[in-house]
Amino acid sequence: MPEYEIIIGFGSCGIAAGARRAFDIFAEEAEKSSAKISVKPTGCIGACHREPLVGVRESDGKQYLYGEVDEKRAGEIINRHIHGGEVIRDWLVKPDYPYFTKQKKIVLANSGIIDPENMDEYIKVKGYKALKKVLFEMTPEELIEDIKASGLRGRGGAGFPTGLKWGFARNSMGDKKYMICNADEGDPGAFMDRSVLEGDPHAVLEGMIIGAYAIGADEGFIYVRAEYPLAIKRLNIAIAQAKAKGLLGDSIMNSGFSFNVHIKEGAGAFVCGEETALMASIEGKRGMPRLRPPYPAVKGLWGAPTNINNVETLANVPAIIRMGGHVYAETGTEKSKGTKVFALAGKIKRGGMVEVPMGTTLREVIFDIGGGIQGDKKFRAVQLGGPSGGCIPGSLLDTPVDYDSLTSTGAIMGSGGMVVMDESTCMVDVARFFLSFTQNESCGKCTFCRIGTKRMLEILERITMGHGGMEDIDKLEELAVKIKVASLCALGQTAPNPVLTTLKYFREEYEDHILRKKCPAKKCKALIRFKVVPENCTGCTLCVRVCPTGSVHGERRQIHEIDPDLCIKCGLCEEACHFDAIEITTGDIKAGVIS
Repeated sequence: MPEYEIIIGFGSCGIAAGARRAFDIFAEEAEKSSAKISVKPTGCIGACHREPLVGVRESDGKQYLYGEVDEKRAGEIINRHIHGGEVIRDWLVKPDYPYFTKQKKIVLANSGIIDPENMDEYIKVKGYKALKKVLFEMTPEELIEDIKASGLRGRGGAGFPTGLKWGFARNSMGDKKYMICNADEGDPGAFMDRSVLEGDPHAVLEGMIIGAYAIGADEGFIYVRAEYPLAIKRLNIAIAQAKAKGLLGDSIMNSGFSFNVHIKEGAGAFVCGEETALMASIEGKRGMPRLRPPYPAVKGLWGAPTNINNVETLANVPAIIRMGGHVYAETGTEKSKGTKVFALAGKIKRGGMVEVPMGTTLREVIFDIGGGIQGDKKFRAVQLGGPSGGCIPGSLLDTPVDYDSLTSTGAIMGSGGMVVMDESTCMVDVARFFLSFTQNESCGKCTFCRIGTKRMLEILERITMGHGGMEDIDKLEELAVKIKVASLCALGQTAPNPVLTTLKYFREEYEDHILRKKCPAKKCKALIRFKVVPENCTGCTLCVRVCPTGSVHGERRQIHEIDPDLCIKCGLCEEACHFDAIEITTGDIKAGVIS
């Protein structure tokens, strides 16, 4: 047994923060050191705001987690902790760190613990025990009843009961059936599926095999976007390892049940997250939704009965089988069982992967776990559900995180993106941004989705430019209702949500933009102006040096000026100024004067 086991967070977040160099330093030390040191990569440990994260596990079982481990810290940990026996407490992520203590991990239980590319480590933490149990101790019908008892609902956004969905596919007639894992995660600010696939691919694979056994499928596809190369790499490794161990392929565990999995890389179309569009893409067609019924459970991939679950849903399945559906149902609320994984991002002090019991309030997630707002600014809103969701204001922070409670606010649970916004956020511009995203991602099949979202976007752009009228608010609401009713799939049906929720909770901001030509957050470029504060200007010329258009001029040690006709409002002058001599004004600009 090694004297020291070094565990390094090697998800995309850790690698982006510099974990690869830290890994190399520890690996080099392991090769030359007289001490027995093993170094292994793991998935996302969760606290992305403290990356790179390095865990040190001693032979007596004591464990220490270090944060922000750059090259210098890696060397110091080797010299002082590994060789000197000194725990460097100032760099530790404390065991009582609220970011971890307030969570309950089921889906993320192994992520950040095991090496995701080593199947033996997954097996050591009870991996594939659930598969063995269902193959030899449960009929497909008993398995489906256990999933129903768990209360597991689809974590992809719609929240449809998983056991019920499996039952529909099980009861559909057909010699050929398919099981699909939807890993086409495309919401801005969302990275839950990516992190689960990178950190614990075998859990998703095991859940998928169990689901295939339940419905009677012998073939499956994992539809994952090509922008996730590390997730794809680890999935391929997991599939190869499972095949080598007899856990995939013909007669799994000599049970007589056979199942094969293929990976389909998506090109990044957001609409392919919709079930029927996803299946069309797998079939080699353009990713466009089709009319339902028939539903995929009856007529899906290549006309055969098909079941589709997302990554997080499938990752829950092995744990449910091991503990039993009734035990799993003890966590959560009456109608929303278990836990939910969120990608906590935006203007938050402690961003990263979060898994909490259903029923936890937004306030607990954002302020207890997330630590509150960066720079201790005021909370403005939280966007839930991505472009399909809505913006929830501070007055609703005590809303429980469950399907029904969030839907009642006008937002949705979605797949789990949680983007926090502070007082510097313009809510009209946020609505414009998300509608721009869904408008660009519309497949164009439905007239109201294709053209209606374009008209809504034009109105929002007009308002942020200072050219809007109060009648535009009525037009937005009228279009929103028609788009929701007339669109074929959830992309169009939910596209107006960010606009409707910002109108509901932040209508005064729309009125400021329209009536007073004012952006309170000072974000809409057409409605703001950069000015020099004469009494603060020292003539240091820092602003002159960074201005890309030459709009700032003035002699050294003299008061400078900004030419509004040349200024593009990039904000570089304000960032460079050390004397608070650059002021952003709004509300005193006539519409159309500044473009």
